[in-house]
Amino acid sequence: MRDLYQRLNLPSDADDHAIQRAIAACDHSALKADAQAVLGEPERRQEYDALLNALSDIGLLRARLGLTHGPFWQDSTANDFSLPPDNTGARHDLLIARVERAVALHDRWRQWRAPWLLPVLLLGASILGAGIGAALYHAWLG
Repeated sequence: MRDLYQRLNLPSDADDHAIQRAIAACDHSALKADAQAVLGEPERRQEYDALLNALSDIGLLRARLGLTHGPFWQDSTANDFSLPPDNTGARHDLLIARVERAVALHDRWRQWRAPWLLPVLLLGASILGAGIGAALYHAWLG
């Protein structure tokens, strides 16, 4: 899928008039036809924008993970959503911190899963059920 806004040199929040001008000025016939079919109709443009946002997020995620397309994909439609690798900081430390937090939450949960917990819950549910049953019995007789 191509990024039609990028290919037409438009911002993604361009108005309909700017889009029609860019389509009319486009020299590439296939791009012009695609842009007219997708961006020219409001329903299709809305669906395209949602998909474009998802693909942009995937491209950002790939960049943060350091993944890029191979040289054979460069300058192709698959490269529209590929960003250069984000090497500003190690993501390993962030992932380790998240895993440690998940382990701590799991350990905290295991402390509450004591052998006495199930009998206490069953006893509480039985007492509550008996109380509700008695109240309904008295309401029915009364």
